[in-house]
Amino acid sequence: MTGMSSTTMLFGGLLTALGVASYVLTGAVSPTALIPAWFGLPLVVLGYLSRSEAMRKHAMHAAATIALVGFGGAVFSLMRTPAGPSSAMATFSQAAMVLLMAVFVGLCVRSFRDARRARSARA
Repeated sequence: MTGMSSTTMLFGGLLTALGVASYVLTGAVSPTALIPAWFGLPLVVLGYLSRSEAMRKHAMHAAATIALVGFGGAVFSLMRTPAGPSSAMATFSQAAMVLLMAVFVGLCVRSFRDARRARSARA
């Protein structure tokens, strides 16, 4: 299961990089450009914590929850785009966050399913 730990840290790193890049490329004016990083940093920490056998299940469920909330928030924000974001960078950042979060949640669901099947096979 170290694979999902690394995957979680990778997605957290990508989201953090997206947030920092958005913030810098928009002139460091709006702290809301950092929103992807606010979701990415906890994912990095949770990915690291999930390397411990004792923490794995809780950390991965927390990571999936954070990703699901981030996905929902980014989708909602993107749906308001005609009235909302005024820059192409904001739209790109939101769309990239939606894509990253959707893929990560899908990977989490698959991992949870595989773990359950493995437990059932051992029993």
